Amino acid sequence: MSIEVTKLPNGVRVITDYVPAVESVAVGVWVDVGTRHEDMAHNGVAHMVEHMMFKGTPTRTAAQIAEQIENVGGQMNAYTSREITSYHMHLLKEDLPLALDVLADIMQRPTMPEDEVERERGVILQEIGMTLDTPDDWVFDLYQETAYPGQALGAPILGRDTIIRNMKRDTLLDYVARFYTPARLVIGVAGNATHETVSALVEKLFGELPEDRPGEAAAASYKGGEHREEKTLEQSHVLVGFQGVSRKADDYYAAVLLSIILGGGMSSRLFQEVREKRGLVYSVFSHHAPYQDDGQFVIYAGTGPDKLPELMPVLCDEIGKIRTSVSGEELKRAKAQIRAEILMGQESMMRRVNQQAKHMIHFGAPMDLQHKISQIEAVSAADVTAVAAKIFAGTPTLTALGPLGTLESYDDLKRRLAA
Repeated sequence: MSIEVTKLPNGVRVITDYVPAVESVAVGVWVDVGTRHEDMAHNGVAHMVEHMMFKGTPTRTAAQIAEQIENVGGQMNAYTSREITSYHMHLLKEDLPLALDVLADIMQRPTMPEDEVERERGVILQEIGMTLDTPDDWVFDLYQETAYPGQALGAPILGRDTIIRNMKRDTLLDYVARFYTPARLVIGVAGNATHETVSALVEKLFGELPEDRPGEAAAASYKGGEHREEKTLEQSHVLVGFQGVSRKADDYYAAVLLSIILGGGMSSRLFQEVREKRGLVYSVFSHHAPYQDDGQFVIYAGTGPDKLPELMPVLCDEIGKIRTSVSGEELKRAKAQIRAEILMGQESMMRRVNQQAKHMIHFGAPMDLQHKISQIEAVSAADVTAVAAKIFAGTPTLTALGPLGTLESYDDLKRRLAA
């Protein structure tokens, strides 16, 4: 593995992961901005900008942008998260100059024509509608807003229907001018391209970015609490969550291992106890989501409403047990799962460049895989129970969607967790 980093004179960072044995390159621009940087009055602007960046430049129409990449067999995509926005492509190595030229064009010269804004507004409203029709997605948005009320960190990534309907073109362009600046951009390439080649192309192509401006996100302020929404569904969707730890915390990897042991796969405690032994759910899992300054530890269960009275005590019992005991076999299995995920991810150029570019944004340096693995291997069973005791002693967040008449009260949940 040959990873190199260059900071160009204008402040743009370039990171490459040279893999000469492959015929392709994964290339993209990662921007250090996401939903949590939004003004609450413009919730959804980050995601709407992501859609609109592909909708034309002075020299390319939206159709031409798509055609130029797909004419050479390439694939193009993007995503918006709470802290990062990414625009990326995967194509053959000889088409790298084309990919960087297109990316430079859309990053620096988006036109966002009014007719395209209106058309994409309709697309995003449909996307919001799809989420509302998908309760196991919607319940996570409800959870986030309950955990972080009144904050951009708690707002939905897709935005709110009423705000999207009134989002102005100037708001989108102002957002790009404010946040799509050199210090926030990481341009990454993984695959068959040398660092020298990539750096020279980027320095040539990315010279028209706006000046950097201050624009930090507000600090996270976890509150917790409950939100219940009765809806006519076949299943009840329940989330029980807690404040986790940030990706920079000393006990971050202990929290990741805790999530795997508790609900990270078919051998996890929740899957075995709740689904396999008791048949209470079709789906149950836990997940730890880190932020720069905070984190979320969430347990999800989807079940029939008649199973809720039995389900909630079992979930709480499993939370209680893992605070005091983790076996060596469980810890070994969890570490093997993380190690395998990291190393198998190296077989995908897109996963390689995505993890390296994000690591540059979060930590200011490339990720050393062996160091990361050694940090994971150093976690003890006592470390896992310690972070479990810390996380699960905090204020819980309960969100639920569906038929909820048999779901116990928030106060009863807190009493169980405190027992």
